[in-house]
Amino acid sequence: MVILTSVLTTGALTLTACGSRDDSGDKGGDNGSGTTLTIGVDAPLSGENSTTGLGIQYGAQIAVDDANKNNWVPGVKFKLKALDDKAQPASGQSNATSIVGDKTAVGAVGPLNSGVAQTMQQVFASANMVQISPANTAPELTQGKNWQTDKKRPFKTYFRTATTDELQGSFAAGYAYNGLKKKKAFVVDDKQTYGAGLAKIFNEQYKKLGGKVVGTDHVNTGDKDFGSLVTKIKNSGADLLYYGGQYDESALITKQLKDAGVKIPLFGGDGMFATTYIEAAGKSSEGDLATAIGVPADTLPAAKTFIQTYKDKGYKGDYGAYGAYAYDATTAIIKAVKAAADANGGKVPTDINDLRSKVVDGVQKSDFEGLTGKISFDQYGDTTNKQLTVYQVEKGAWNDVETGTADLQ
Repeated sequence: MVILTSVLTTGALTLTACGSRDDSGDKGGDNGSGTTLTIGVDAPLSGENSTTGLGIQYGAQIAVDDANKNNWVPGVKFKLKALDDKAQPASGQSNATSIVGDKTAVGAVGPLNSGVAQTMQQVFASANMVQISPANTAPELTQGKNWQTDKKRPFKTYFRTATTDELQGSFAAGYAYNGLKKKKAFVVDDKQTYGAGLAKIFNEQYKKLGGKVVGTDHVNTGDKDFGSLVTKIKNSGADLLYYGGQYDESALITKQLKDAGVKIPLFGGDGMFATTYIEAAGKSSEGDLATAIGVPADTLPAAKTFIQTYKDKGYKGDYGAYGAYAYDATTAIIKAVKAAADANGGKVPTDINDLRSKVVDGVQKSDFEGLTGKISFDQYGDTTNKQLTVYQVEKGAWNDVETGTADLQ
């Protein structure tokens, strides 16, 4: 197989022959000729949030395998470089540095956590390398810190196939008030970028609709004992608990809440939407709800082969939340490489800096039907697909109960 190596003084690429394996274990290369390009993946692959993180890794892997098998870019083989950020911002930043330092790398998929993304964006921007997250939802990542009053895109290299918390929090508020007819909510978050942002938007929209927020509180990631929080919720008279955060803490909160006799549903965002939540909370999760981006993957005809491949390969993690979105993010990068090659007489540009720049431009112009629907991006790098779904735990499984778009008040 042929691997690209860098000439650091010029940024040009030279070709050297050697053998290697991609993450799927399939032999890479094409009989000693051609080019191998790397797509980085960053996600929590161990520890907290790893169920959804692994779904991102293997969703991207299936896209790479499909591209190689079907020769999406003639003369080019793709390989995946998956790095574990453990849901830690510092690790994400280090991983981003590792990816851009690889002179065969043309783009990156990830991360899962918005707080991790904040430390990675500048690294990729400095290298003019595209980054597409299938999961980040914090509005400021694409629209700037003053997004509510003055939207400005911070980094032209950053994109996402997930819609934002502005829409997700509002969609949840609308369903809680109008769908569930819940009039008194207690709102809790985990102090992280994703969780706090989601809870804030739910709080604001719920009150605009006429709901009453009877209490708010915060927890720390890694906490196990929520006794004092349960007492506050119980005394508040809330008929709904809204939680901004991940499944690790929310599964424990709902269990301790129900064990204390507080039989109200816990409603959260896509950070909760994982089989692990149900497994950890057990019967206490029954009736709980979560919003997630897009529509159920198993209802999309284009995703059927993807889901079957994921299962047949025995991949760990959960494809349900972001697997198909990671597939589409990876495909967008690969299609941008093809566009660069097509514009260069059918050959991939040999200067890595030039190629990375062309891939960024190509992703911005994306317009294709993916597994999750049409893949295209607006002027901020946000997906144009604004669909969301509410899921509820019924008989030990997540079942979709409402699909639509947020009605911002």
